[in-house]
Amino acid sequence: MGDASAGNGRDGTGSAERRLHPVTPLRRAWAPIAVLVGWAVHDPDGAQRNLSRLTTTTLLTGLAVLVPAAALYGFCSWWFTHFAVTETELRIRTGLVFRRTAHIRLERIQAIDVTQPLLARVAGVAKLKLDVVGTDKKDELAFLGDGDARALRAELLARAAGFAPETAHEVGEAPSRQLLRVPPGVLAVSLLLTGATWGTLAAALVVPPVVWLVTHSLWTVLAVALPLLGAAGASSVGRFVTEYDWTVGESPDGLRIDHGLLDRAHETVPPGRVQTVRIVEPLLWRRRGWVRVELDVAGSANSVLLPVAPRAIAEDVVTRVLPGVTVPDAAVVSPSPRRARWCVPVWWRGYGLAVTDAVFAARSGLLRRTLALVPHAKVQSVRLSQGPWERARGVADVHVDTGAGKTVTARLRDAAEARVLLAAQAERSRTGRRDARPDRWMTHRT
Repeated sequence: MGDASAGNGRDGTGSAERRLHPVTPLRRAWAPIAVLVGWAVHDPDGAQRNLSRLTTTTLLTGLAVLVPAAALYGFCSWWFTHFAVTETELRIRTGLVFRRTAHIRLERIQAIDVTQPLLARVAGVAKLKLDVVGTDKKDELAFLGDGDARALRAELLARAAGFAPETAHEVGEAPSRQLLRVPPGVLAVSLLLTGATWGTLAAALVVPPVVWLVTHSLWTVLAVALPLLGAAGASSVGRFVTEYDWTVGESPDGLRIDHGLLDRAHETVPPGRVQTVRIVEPLLWRRRGWVRVELDVAGSANSVLLPVAPRAIAEDVVTRVLPGVTVPDAAVVSPSPRRARWCVPVWWRGYGLAVTDAVFAARSGLLRRTLALVPHAKVQSVRLSQGPWERARGVADVHVDTGAGKTVTARLRDAAEARVLLAAQAERSRTGRRDARPDRWMTHRT
């Protein structure tokens, strides 16, 4: 495996240890410099005073010491970082003074993503990110050669699927069939038709002049305007750059997602790990028949499946990520009873519920409609809540909690219906978990 597979020995299990790509020290050499920059940003006045006291000779001497020290730090951190793949786990050893060994069991890996920041693409390297059960933070290997990162990802998935260690590296990456590619023009139009884009832009144009009229303070105006402009940019240009060339493919590993204009990301939605799917329909998209599909994956940061797509295509993709689930038609989603208007005026019309043999589906929103789908097998607990005003109107809320730590709520249901639904949903969840197929990588290849 080229640079990544060049080992310097074996670990205690006899597995060959490997080093990261030789370009990695350049990335890690920035750590000491980043500390100084962080201090300067945190205390700009103090940094300016200290710099003004330095002579040119002192400054050049300091740079002559700092640059080689940073380079030495980067080299040592790279030299003392190794990883090895055993039959059951990925081991990562790091640390020059304080040694740390991470033991990542293969069966606990939720997803393995390959990402390439812009400079990494220029250098021909990539970062391997691993979502692991029980950890909030992704473990990563940065950097590996582009080909080495994909080969290591395929090897880890093959071993997790049960292939023998001596043959796992020969399995290679599973083939993929493209399901959908979002054209850049469609993505741009969808962002222009999103209310959040225009809302943040309007706030950025209107609020600063008002603040100036009230305070006549330039610093106060800047403190208000810059975050608003940043939010407007993130909701428009930032999303376009991130979601550019969004491509979804199907493989035995799960659904593969590639996207990004500057930083490219190669992500995988693992089979059987999706807890909730949300079909989002903004008001200005309805005339074009577009929807956005978001999801919750246990232990994973993946949150978007489709940034924009025709509803029929989106529903087809949903059936692939949730096997056996059919998206309920709008006609079968029952609304809240009319008396719920006394609890939530106007907006009560947006709430609805549909329960099928496979899924619990709750609808919410009027301007931005959302249909949340939770397979019965993914429901961890179910609860009923009823405030005093809801009790007075004879309605209640039913909540289902998923393995991703999220909750989907069927709001303002008839109280008698909610009590029946509570018991029925608990039984459906038990039956669903009992009959569910085991979650396993590459099930079509084992």
